Amino acid sequence: MGKTVLVIGTGTIGEPLIGLLADIRKDVGIDEVIFNKHTPLVHDRTKVIYLMRRGAKLAVDEEKIPQFQELGMEPTYTKLEALDRADVVIDCTPKGFGMENKREYYKNFEHNTLGFIAQGSEFGFGKMYVHGVNDEALVPGEDRYIQVVSCNTHNLAVLIHTLALSGGPDNLVEGRFVCMRRANDISQTSSYVPSPTVSEHIDPRFGTHHARDAHHLFQTLGLELNLFSSAIKLNTQYMHTIWFHLSLKRPTTLERVHELLHENRHIAVTHKKSANLVFSFGRDHGHYGRILNNTVVVLPSLHVSGDGKEIHGFCFTPQDGNSLLSSVAATLWFLYPDDYTERLRVLEPYFYQEI
Repeated sequence: MGKTVLVIGTGTIGEPLIGLLADIRKDVGIDEVIFNKHTPLVHDRTKVIYLMRRGAKLAVDEEKIPQFQELGMEPTYTKLEALDRADVVIDCTPKGFGMENKREYYKNFEHNTLGFIAQGSEFGFGKMYVHGVNDEALVPGEDRYIQVVSCNTHNLAVLIHTLALSGGPDNLVEGRFVCMRRANDISQTSSYVPSPTVSEHIDPRFGTHHARDAHHLFQTLGLELNLFSSAIKLNTQYMHTIWFHLSLKRPTTLERVHELLHENRHIAVTHKKSANLVFSFGRDHGHYGRILNNTVVVLPSLHVSGDGKEIHGFCFTPQDGNSLLSSVAATLWFLYPDDYTERLRVLEPYFYQEI
């Protein structure tokens, strides 16, 4: 039996993920990549055709096959046939649809599917995951549903894991974060804002979902962390930016902070202080314009207090690249739990130590 991966959705995360899986499938042991598109649209035709040229196969709802064919897009499978073939299903649909799909579809295919993966803020879908942070929490044969947390939550998690928890599981006194989000992706034409727009603190304990999700992520490791986040949307399409403040139990130094950042291969550092310079590097050197690091830390912004117990700084979010990495890692964990990290090495050309 071959190894088949099905991606549901062709949006901001779905499209580059389909292309990435199609490009590396032979190197990582995937025999077939299928993608499901819900709506036949003429302005999406080129995207679909080029994904198919890369080796991915199209699956659509059975009743919509003639509409796709009329637009020059030839499906290989129906959606239900694809779900029946898939060893791993990755849901990249808009917020809220993942939980709906879990109830309507995925529960009916648990008998022949190794696992299901959702993206972003599908709270309650499954065990929260960031590759390189809580891999040890994944239990083969037990974890069938995994939630790859949002790109900004990846940043929070890797900063906490690298700069605070490296000093011991009890070393973080508190973590405070301000997520300065881009208005929308460059591929999107809606949701742009004309001026900075603040978000509400909808969670009484954690503020926004970023700290809440990071808290639940570290709960999988048996940790109860004191975290709080705020968010503001800025009128830019370049990159999310995060300001962070980590209060520590044990003192550190700026030199040690630099060492820890350089030791983590999933973290990139930069001396560039402008998001467009980092964004353009990803456009020129990434896969689908994305580097796959979990975060890009701005070295000139780092500050350690005189007593060594407070770290401040800024970092950039690499445009969903971190979510793509964790999605591929979770997929390979389902397929090859014993050596998935070795198989992931094919992606190392898209990890950068410095930008």
